[in-house]
Amino acid sequence: MSSSPLASVLFVCVHNAGRSQMAAGFLSHLAGDRIEVRSAGSLPADQVNPAAVEAMKEVGIDISGQRPKVLTTEAVQASDYVITMGCGDACPIFPGKKYLDWALEDPAGQGVEAVRPIRDEIRTLVEGLIAEAAPETAK
Repeated sequence: MSSSPLASVLFVCVHNAGRSQMAAGFLSHLAGDRIEVRSAGSLPADQVNPAAVEAMKEVGIDISGQRPKVLTTEAVQASDYVITMGCGDACPIFPGKKYLDWALEDPAGQGVEAVRPIRDEIRTLVEGLIAEAAPETAK
């Protein structure tokens, strides 16, 4: 079997500090190197949301070393799936890409108690994505 990823996914939210970072963390954790993972923001924050970092740590995933990144046309072009989370029309559209919009509450400015249900919803969505993008690797 080839060691190259079966698909590549880009998660995009406004600040690339909460939702997209949690989604990228789950996908990396659950799919390993079978799916290439990227995340970016249309207006990236200075740091990843500490409540998102804490919520992910509770489920054994460390995203504390991640940094928000700016959305680039190249990142979109290099991805098979582009998943937006509240960033509206900031994402460029290219033929042949699969675009999904996940309507998730923005965890910005919220405590870990408010972030947990968002985290859990993201995990469910990521598990569905793995089943679609790399069905033979889904648990």
